[in-house]
Amino acid sequence: MNFRIIKALLRKDFSLFLQNRFYMLMTIVGLVFYIIIFFIMPNKVDEQLKAGIYAPVMPPAFSVLVADPANSLSNYDSLEDAKTAVENGDTQAVIALPEDIMQVWASGGKPEIDIYYSSSAPLELRDAIISLVKELSYIQTGQSITFDTNEQVMGQDMLGEQIPMRNRMVPLLAIFILMMEILSLASLIAEENEQGTARALLVTPMSVPELFAAKGIIGVGMALGQVVLFMLLVGGFSSQPLITLSVLILGSLMVTGLGFLLASLTKSLMSVTAWGMLLFIILAIPGMGIMFPGLISSWAKVIPSYYLTDTVNRVVNYGADLSVVGGNLLILLGFTAVIVAAGIVVLRRRYQ
Repeated sequence: MNFRIIKALLRKDFSLFLQNRFYMLMTIVGLVFYIIIFFIMPNKVDEQLKAGIYAPVMPPAFSVLVADPANSLSNYDSLEDAKTAVENGDTQAVIALPEDIMQVWASGGKPEIDIYYSSSAPLELRDAIISLVKELSYIQTGQSITFDTNEQVMGQDMLGEQIPMRNRMVPLLAIFILMMEILSLASLIAEENEQGTARALLVTPMSVPELFAAKGIIGVGMALGQVVLFMLLVGGFSSQPLITLSVLILGSLMVTGLGFLLASLTKSLMSVTAWGMLLFIILAIPGMGIMFPGLISSWAKVIPSYYLTDTVNRVVNYGADLSVVGGNLLILLGFTAVIVAAGIVVLRRRYQ
C-alpha cells in the first residue's frame, strides 16, 4: 500500500469537502449549535413531584386529598391507565389501593398497597410516598403501620441517579454529530461517482485498498475529531475517558461504514440527502429513549446506535466501568465490523 497515494487522496477529498459548502456549513453550524444547546439547557433536576392514585373504593381520607385542588394528585379510573401514565412520564408515582381495603382495615388486617414508580423519579419520592400513605392510613384508621407495600419501578431503575436534562442530551447530541458525517462522506463519494472521478482514479497506479483506506481515514477522522471536541467541551471525558474514547472510535467506524453503504445504494446527491435523513431519524431513536425514559421499549436494541448511545450515557452520566458496558462494546464492535465490511463490498462493486 502506497502511503503517498493515500496522502494525495486525503488532500483531494478534504478539498472536495471544503468545496461542498452545504455539508461543510452544516457540519460547522451543527457542531456549534449542539454545544450551545447543551449549555443553555437546565443543569439542575426538576424536583417537582407528580403522583397519582388508583382506588376502586376510595377511602374518605384519600378522597379528601384527591379533591383538594392544591394537591397534584391525579385520580385514575383503571390500573392500566395508571401504569401507562407512569411509563409515559406523565406522573412519577402511582398509589394503587386494593378493592377490599376498607374491609381489611375493618377486620384489623393490613392491606397490600402497590406503588409504581417512574424510572426517572427522584430518590426522595419513595420516602415521600410511603410517608403520605402512612399519614392517610393513620387518619383513616387511627392506627399506625396499618398497611404493607409492594413497590415496583416502571422501566430501568435509575432511582438515586438523577441527572439534569442537558446531561441526558449528551449521547443524543454525540450521535447527531456522528450521523452528520454519514451524509458528508456519502455525498463526497456520490459526487465522485457522478463526475466519474472514482473510475478515473482506478485506472491510475492507485489500488482499490488505497482508495478505501483514504475514504475510511477521512470519514473516521472527521467524525471522531468533531465528536471528541464536543465531548471535551461538555465534560464527556470526566469519567472513564478510555472507554468513552473507545466507543466513540467504534461509532466513527460505524458511521463511516454506513456512509459507504448509503453512497453505494444511491445515485445522486439528492437521493443521498433523502435516504440519509431517514437513516438519521432511525439512528436517533435510542438517544430519544435516553432523554425520555420509558418512551421506547426493548425493540430499540435492534438499532446499532442503541449500543453507542447507551454506553455513552452509562459511562458519562453514571460512571459505569467496563464490567457494566463491556457487553455493549462487544455488540457494537460486531455491528461495526458487519457494517464496514458490507459497505466496502457493496461500494467496491459499484466502482467495478
